[in-house]
Amino acid sequence: MGTFKIEGGVQLKGEITPQGAKNEALQVLCTVLLTPEKVTITNIPDIIDVNKLITLLKNLGVKIEKLGHGAYIFQADEVNLGYLESEAFKEEGKSLRGSIMIVGPLLARFGKGYIPKPGGDKIGRRRLDTHFEGFINLGAKFRYNKEDYFYGVEADRLKGTYMLLDEASVTGTANIIMAAVLAEGKTTIYNAACEPYLQQLCKMLNSMGAKITGVGSNLVEIEGVEKLGGCEHRILPDMIEIGSWIGLAAMTRSEITIKNVSWDNLGIIPSTFRKLGITLERRGDDIYIPAHADGYEIQNYIDGSILTIADAPWPGFTPDLLSIVLVVATQARGSVLIHQKMFESRLFFVDRLIDMGAKIILCDPHRATVIGHDFKSQLKGIMMSSPDIRAGISLVIAALSAKGVSTIQNIDQIDRGYERIDERLRALGAKITREA
Repeated sequence: MGTFKIEGGVQLKGEITPQGAKNEALQVLCTVLLTPEKVTITNIPDIIDVNKLITLLKNLGVKIEKLGHGAYIFQADEVNLGYLESEAFKEEGKSLRGSIMIVGPLLARFGKGYIPKPGGDKIGRRRLDTHFEGFINLGAKFRYNKEDYFYGVEADRLKGTYMLLDEASVTGTANIIMAAVLAEGKTTIYNAACEPYLQQLCKMLNSMGAKITGVGSNLVEIEGVEKLGGCEHRILPDMIEIGSWIGLAAMTRSEITIKNVSWDNLGIIPSTFRKLGITLERRGDDIYIPAHADGYEIQNYIDGSILTIADAPWPGFTPDLLSIVLVVATQARGSVLIHQKMFESRLFFVDRLIDMGAKIILCDPHRATVIGHDFKSQLKGIMMSSPDIRAGISLVIAALSAKGVSTIQNIDQIDRGYERIDERLRALGAKITREA
């Protein structure tokens, strides 16, 4: 496992372009299994989790041609279904949580889909019930091997139906939609997730010949079709990375421009950071953040009570940015309550921030109160380990703002979600080195 050594307290400056969205890539890459025709996808991020999925597709027999950085042609005209029951698949599949999204397309096109219990971040329990209940509603038979932790669904032909999801799961909704596009008849999904990345998936499927309406709402209707064709698709910029760079600029009091952010797909992300007192300017499709020489002040509610920032399904605030907001608040003027509703372990990284000198009260596994330093007391560099992708980048931001040198271990977690992060930060002037 590699480490980052970071010398903090350095003001940064320059432009940075966000990578393609990891969460969208993990969905749209799986659509290639729905057609024997060629599918071209661009702006694919070069990160561990996405590359693992591309390798998995290749091992399934998908023909893959790399056109250039982040650009590939996929063709699934000779899929090897036998690979699904191999020991190699059981090992590869369980190392990537996104592998669950191959099940819907395989079930729809080939009548069966298998997956080992997927891994991923250690951020709390993330159940798969929504996925499999959706497949069962479409007529699939479910089986589970407890000894091997191996899931399977099979069906001769899926049939459209009405379903009310028990949670607005993004990956669950995506998987069910990919299964339903080739089902017989009409499928209605109520309480569907509606994140921009899911909207992108639906737009891509429609360009392949699917008939999906209600895109962007929580009521999605799918008229099943006999087959899908090829298409070309470009992945959106990663909104989580964009939020990370906003936090980086504020914490290091740096003047940074984030290029080509797709403003119209950012939802309440900019306004949430503004509630922390951060100045953001829209310049075309870029975000300009000036150096906050005088710091930034958290807004209270209009009655004077302390601000609460909580995660919620889209168009609410994404849970993936709560750790960034928490770190940014450590140097704000004022206090804020961070409420992480969805995952019970994602706030446990705050003990590292407390060791660095942050004033944080961990109320329970889901809530933390942050009392900002207003830059009157710098965080100090320490040795720490990255517990997951989002906490990892938050610790990098904290280290870049801190006094002294920080060492961050287990950076493979960070590399799973952020492309060449050390190189890109050095281009802004950061003093960060990677060691084996």
